[in-house]
Amino acid sequence: MSAPPIVKGWCPGAHRPMMSGDGLVVRVRPFRAELTAAQALALCDLAERFGNGTLDLTSRANLQFRGVAEADHAALLAELDALGLIDADPAVEGHRNILMPPDWEQGDLTDRLYTALLDTLPRLPDLPEKMGFALDTGRGAHLRAGSADFRFERDNHGALLLRADGAARGHPVTEDTAMQALTEMADWFIATGGRDTGRMSRHLRQVALPGDWQTAAPRPDGVPLSPGPAPDGPILGAAFGKIDTHALRTLLTSSKATHLRLMLNRLFWLRGAQVTNAPGFVTKANDPALRAHACPGAPFCPQATVETRPLATRLARQTSKPLHVSGCAKGCALPRPCALTLTGRDGAFDLVENGAPWDAPSRTALDPTTLTLKDL
Repeated sequence: MSAPPIVKGWCPGAHRPMMSGDGLVVRVRPFRAELTAAQALALCDLAERFGNGTLDLTSRANLQFRGVAEADHAALLAELDALGLIDADPAVEGHRNILMPPDWEQGDLTDRLYTALLDTLPRLPDLPEKMGFALDTGRGAHLRAGSADFRFERDNHGALLLRADGAARGHPVTEDTAMQALTEMADWFIATGGRDTGRMSRHLRQVALPGDWQTAAPRPDGVPLSPGPAPDGPILGAAFGKIDTHALRTLLTSSKATHLRLMLNRLFWLRGAQVTNAPGFVTKANDPALRAHACPGAPFCPQATVETRPLATRLARQTSKPLHVSGCAKGCALPRPCALTLTGRDGAFDLVENGAPWDAPSRTALDPTTLTLKDL
């Protein structure tokens, strides 16, 4: 049997990268989940100069370089700093996991809350670095499926509330009291032993949240966003989050885009663009490539004993259900339950139905070379 996967208590960042099978993984968290076209083009150049020539669009709508040599990390960091894409303080950078709604506008409530949150982050207690924040305060609720522990949302009347992830209801706040309420919730999390559990939803399975923080219901989910036409430019997708830099450079240049806004579900909004063709990207809703989740797998990750993305590509065409092919039980590509989850183990796969990669499988030792969904 293989050894259990090593679960890090942090995610790779710019200041604090993570070693993988093909070199360092360096994550960039663009401020407000947006890049200018010039910044995006510069990242393409850096990925080719320092990495493997691709950019990964992560589950939290960040970008990653892969294959960076340890000797090149300092030079890459200096380039990212010059582009204005990282915090000077590594501690702030490591905690700046903030989900943004795609329709935020300069000066609106979401934008103002983001500014206030950046100012508040250094004053919060030392939270686990995997924890994050969602500003789901746009015109519709679109961040519910994203990984976040502290969620600013709206109720059915548009009023602001703060909800702990894992709780069905939240705490009414105003823009003026929002950051104080966040600080109090973070202090409570640490004081009640949350650091040992690592995430808010796991903590709430063991410790009851104060009742006065569970009085207001958030509005229901909005209509899911998908590739296709949108105001001020199209929404496009990246299969498995993998972005070829040559394809992105061509797209940015030919479309005359002004900004690239990163979204959940491996989508991005090409703003100010005129696009008739986008080779290398998903352009249509319900494309099988966006129904399947898969980490890089072997040989790129030392935790994995199986290739993942070729199998996920093949199986995604055989089902209309969400599919997750994970190289190991960590489930980095989709760390939550899925209708069909295949978890790599000792060169084969285990099947988990309606569960997460670390849950008990219903079938084991499935051969990836012959596996089809008709067999399951």
